[in-house]
Amino acid sequence: MSGGARLALCAAAATLMAACALLPLVDPATWLLQAAFLLAVQTGVGAAARRVPLARPLTIAVQALVSLMLLTLTFAREHAVFGIIPGPEVFQHFGVLLQAGADDVGRYSIPAPLSDGIRMMTVGGVLVIGLAVDALAVTMRSAAPAGLPLLALYSVAAGLSDGDGWPWFLLAAIGYLMLLLAEGRDRLSQWGRVFGGAPRAPSPDTSGGAVAPIRTGRRIGAVALGIALVVPLGLPALDGGLLDGTGTGVGSGSGGGGTISAVNPLVSLRDSLNVDEDREVMSYRTNSEETQDLYLRIVSLDEFDGTAWKPAKRNITAVPDSFPTPPGLGGEVRRTEIQTKLSAANWYAQDWLPMPYPAGKVDISGKWRFEPVGRTLVGDHGQTTRGLEYTVNSLIVQPTAEQLADAPAAPPALRREFTKVPDSLPPVVADTAQRITAGSTNNYERAVKLQDWFALEGGFTYDTEVQVGSGSQAIARFLRDKEGFCVHFSFAMASMARTLGIPARVAVGFTPGSPQADGTMTVGLRDAHAWPELYFEGVGWTRFEPTPNRGTVPEYTRTNTPGTSVPAPNRPSESASTAPSAAPSTSESCSAAQKRLDQSCASESPEAAFGVTNDGPPWSLILGLVFAGLAVLAVPLLPMLWRIRVRSMRLGAHGRTEADAAAHTLAVWHEVTDTAWDFGIAPDESQTPRKAAARIVRIGHLDPAAAASVHRVADAVEQVLYAPQPRATAGLADDVRRMTEGLRATVSRGTRLRALLAPRSAVRVAWSVAESWALLKARASARWTTLTRRPSEQSGG
Repeated sequence: MSGGARLALCAAAATLMAACALLPLVDPATWLLQAAFLLAVQTGVGAAARRVPLARPLTIAVQALVSLMLLTLTFAREHAVFGIIPGPEVFQHFGVLLQAGADDVGRYSIPAPLSDGIRMMTVGGVLVIGLAVDALAVTMRSAAPAGLPLLALYSVAAGLSDGDGWPWFLLAAIGYLMLLLAEGRDRLSQWGRVFGGAPRAPSPDTSGGAVAPIRTGRRIGAVALGIALVVPLGLPALDGGLLDGTGTGVGSGSGGGGTISAVNPLVSLRDSLNVDEDREVMSYRTNSEETQDLYLRIVSLDEFDGTAWKPAKRNITAVPDSFPTPPGLGGEVRRTEIQTKLSAANWYAQDWLPMPYPAGKVDISGKWRFEPVGRTLVGDHGQTTRGLEYTVNSLIVQPTAEQLADAPAAPPALRREFTKVPDSLPPVVADTAQRITAGSTNNYERAVKLQDWFALEGGFTYDTEVQVGSGSQAIARFLRDKEGFCVHFSFAMASMARTLGIPARVAVGFTPGSPQADGTMTVGLRDAHAWPELYFEGVGWTRFEPTPNRGTVPEYTRTNTPGTSVPAPNRPSESASTAPSAAPSTSESCSAAQKRLDQSCASESPEAAFGVTNDGPPWSLILGLVFAGLAVLAVPLLPMLWRIRVRSMRLGAHGRTEADAAAHTLAVWHEVTDTAWDFGIAPDESQTPRKAAARIVRIGHLDPAAAASVHRVADAVEQVLYAPQPRATAGLADDVRRMTEGLRATVSRGTRLRALLAPRSAVRVAWSVAESWALLKARASARWTTLTRRPSEQSGG
């Protein structure tokens, strides 16, 4: 097999090995076989074009055209001429497929089903990356930069995946290094040992022959592979969501320790509420007839930074046999203990456990941990709810209006934590809260007035399509425009309650769902909901419902509030689903953090959270992307950086003593020959320094000053080589700089750029590594020979 064919096969193999990082994201993995076939055709076309031979740009153009025809035949043959020739309708269809694929990426959890759109994105993406790798490594004969498209492919997969990416990283790394070695072998077969600077031949006790060097760019490759580990850390994770995604367990350790990190939930319920067809998330059966208040609570968002609500960092422990008494719940409040058996859908992989609040006991299998403050269960080390069945014993707490009105002040520690508001909160929030609750004598009256103002009296409109925006002014815009859905209502009421000194947080979960003929309740995506919880001493955390036309208004908020026309408390949610749907959910693709904290989040919807869009992306994302971009840009600059460092080391030594005069002079001479090489004057090791200097002056067309500088360095080298006692020569570094300026003045701009960005002398890195590798192999071979001979010698004795 020729070197070019071997290199082309290695380029295709490296692309496929990097593409394997996408395997955990899509199910089934049949797309990879299709991509492999199309990539093989693309590679074959490139090999044939190079054998003709065609010009390099024309070779790449032919490959691109054939790839386009292959994609047309595969995905849009009904829109093409003769089923293969693309026309305007084909490109329009491609646009539709790509848009559908982007929607599916934002809709499905990991692994996503292999829809036509996702298949087009994966197969087409592999072909594009394969074309770039083949063009760089084979057509342009430069394998090191081919690591950049491979890095991009792996980084995208690592940024989307929520699992352990080490196997895929190693596979991609092996593919890239295999490509580098293939190019090194091919170049060595064409060049041989060049300019006397090639690695020495192996010692006689080795196999002999030329040793295939680790090619130029090996260090570049190592840095690129390192960047592949770092870049995903700075990229936004797109790997799941609160309601419908797999997560990486948030607990750490085992037993009773660990923490839950304070992650931003990005509570984006809008997409799930807007699905064309509902989809069942879970079903349950309960022994209580009061199902209208049986909200399934996932988690509480108790930390407010002015732009977003999120869960605070909490300690988690082992799940107790019986949960402690709910905080703040007194013995005089009426309560009813119920039991609920729940069953999660097979596609619903949530790592926070939906439960009625407050739960007192959970019978569940798997690895779960308990967070005492929020009274939630969270999966540990990848544990999710997918297809899980569990039983929850919980309380239906039924306080009276009088008990809430007479509630004493909350404990100071709790009040400090749950009434904290940031300085960035717009003043209109507190001013509006004061105006609405004017005349109230206790926190209960204030809370009910806030709820009624949002739900009835304030002129608010429930609209899941609203474009409210985000950032520190999002609540102010919502109060001004009076349009939004549950996230906006709950966030705004909780924020206003805190400004009034009422401890508040936001709960995320599901409304009770819809009754079925067999006595069960079914909960769909459209039942996703967020609501505020306010704390009253003696009762505990208490649900309120400020969102109009959603959920049910608690009975205790309707007492002693004359003049209201709150909908009947036993009215089921208007958005509740009456039948499960087999249609895919638009919320099946949220990040792992979203899945812990938001019920219906399907995609990172900036309109759905007081978070991070209209006022600009978060600084963490900006910095992450900036550093990632700088890191990627630094890869092709590594040869230049290496030369700068080598030049500095060679010219920085002073050589003031006789002991280091020789080393300094020879280092300066190496810099002279390498600089000339960078500008296109290849070194000739067979010549003496004087003849080599004359050759550089002649080919480089140096002016008299630069020519004199080169000859001065050559004279210093000869003095070092032949004088009995070499002496230090001053000014050699300045001579090299004058020579460099002289060469720069006589060459074209392209040559100057090549000398700066891709210096030819950087090949010495590969030679040095190859020499070290050859020596290592020789020593290992000699050691192995010694070890294998010793037993035979012993037996012979």
